[in-house]
Amino acid sequence: MSDPTAVPDRPPRPAATIVVVRDAPGGLEVLLSRRTESRDHTSGAWVFPGGIVDRNDRAGHAYCSGLDDAEASRRLGLPECGLDYHVAAVRECFEEAGLLFATDAGGTLVTLGGAAGELLSGWRTLLHSGERTLADMCRETGIRLAVDRLVYFSHWLTPLGRLKRYDTRFFVAAAPPAQTGAHDGREILEQQWFRPTDAAARSVELKLLTPTHKTLEAISRFGSVAEVLAWAADARDRSVILPRMGVGRDGPRPVVPSESAWAEIGRIDPQGAGRASYDINPGVAVRLSERVIRVTANNGSVMTGPGTNTYLVGGGTRNEWAAIDPGPSDMAHVDAVLAAAPGPIRWIFATHTHIDHSPAARELAARTGAPVYGRRPNHPQWQDPTFAPDRELADGERCELPGDTTLRVLHTPGHASNHLCYLLEEEKLLFTGDHVMQLSTVVINPPDGDMAAYLVSLRALAQLDLEWLAPGHGFLMPEPRRAIEAIVSHRLKREAKVVAALRALGPASAEALLARVYDDVQPRLLPMALRSLTAHLYKLRTDERAVEQGDVWTLVGEVG
Repeated sequence: MSDPTAVPDRPPRPAATIVVVRDAPGGLEVLLSRRTESRDHTSGAWVFPGGIVDRNDRAGHAYCSGLDDAEASRRLGLPECGLDYHVAAVRECFEEAGLLFATDAGGTLVTLGGAAGELLSGWRTLLHSGERTLADMCRETGIRLAVDRLVYFSHWLTPLGRLKRYDTRFFVAAAPPAQTGAHDGREILEQQWFRPTDAAARSVELKLLTPTHKTLEAISRFGSVAEVLAWAADARDRSVILPRMGVGRDGPRPVVPSESAWAEIGRIDPQGAGRASYDINPGVAVRLSERVIRVTANNGSVMTGPGTNTYLVGGGTRNEWAAIDPGPSDMAHVDAVLAAAPGPIRWIFATHTHIDHSPAARELAARTGAPVYGRRPNHPQWQDPTFAPDRELADGERCELPGDTTLRVLHTPGHASNHLCYLLEEEKLLFTGDHVMQLSTVVINPPDGDMAAYLVSLRALAQLDLEWLAPGHGFLMPEPRRAIEAIVSHRLKREAKVVAALRALGPASAEALLARVYDDVQPRLLPMALRSLTAHLYKLRTDERAVEQGDVWTLVGEVG
């Protein structure tokens, strides 16, 4: 059955934008222009000069300096016609902002002053009206288009679901000297030079579109035009950026790939209808697939992120469900889980027994009659004392649920001795509990937490054929192997910092090492960081690379 809310895909139109920058006494500045009021999402927005690639722009190839179509296409990752985008960017900047990237017959940048300037200004009107082309202007005035002054910066696609969609190449260029520019008064009502940080901070007031806002944030890192151009020229990754429409506390808006919700939105709303949320909303059921529903507890904190996720898994013709990680002792959350279940809950699985994951098992079992599965921890500290599984699970077990749904049990000690992940085999989706978290590293707290075991478990998971991770906190995560390998790399880098700190300080306590090893952590998080630091030290001891004497640690071979 077709989705009545689906929005048909609209092929994006090629477009080009130029980010014009200049050095100023207060630092780097960028030119922004305010668009006229219209009936689309760009109405009244402050934007960079730019617009549609016109079919006549190709004729401008013959009048370009320093760059041919083969090299322009290579830089843009196109088989041909890459120079069209450069010509369009120059034309649109001239039409909208009154700045012309061009040279005279002697190769000097035009100034738009005197009689020559008046002549070219007349051409601006002709171009804007479509009466003449940029190639006509070049041929009749003898100028050349200085497309070699434009440096490729980024590649954006308008989200699916927008009425107007564009495939836009962004360029950055230093403002032509001795040109002041002026808005056209037709498409553009005013223009102004801003410091990038100031403009980005006024995003709502200026109605900055997502590509504009993100570009301003990117160039705000640089202090001069030379720095921006050098970075753009050396950049290697210019993968297309395709935002996805989402809804949330700020209303409908594009969600960019760097945001946590981006991948999940693409999974549950592939046609871009804009019905998926970019927020985690406690108590709200989110259908992730025919087999999977997520309900998040209202226990968000620095340790739990947006809250603990409970997943309902199952369905099928019998419409029976399993609950993975029932959550904290919160009757409102239990009510929300029961309300979200399309049918009876027949099984309860715990990933581990920390107090934000398993205490609700007792109440959920009492209200459903479902048996509880999981493992008891090796150490009682920081654990849920009420957890009493009806059966303890072993690594490799396969639990057959209705609707061709299979959960494979994976024992993954490290964060906790009894930690389990559950693999939904039919979807290659792994419920990770706290073994993998989104936007945060996992605290490893000895004695139940074990850093060596954690790394072994991570490396084992990285070898599985997985497509998605369903963490205990946060949104679905794509590219599981990449995410897991990033955690391993992070832990090894942190271990290297521990070794370097021990070598620099000599015999030292964990407290003395903390500030040096976790110098990138906010002070309020240092007590939690101390737990993971201790776990790293214990791993070094197991690896026979460090020894403990009292409360002092020393590298092996460097004992005084």
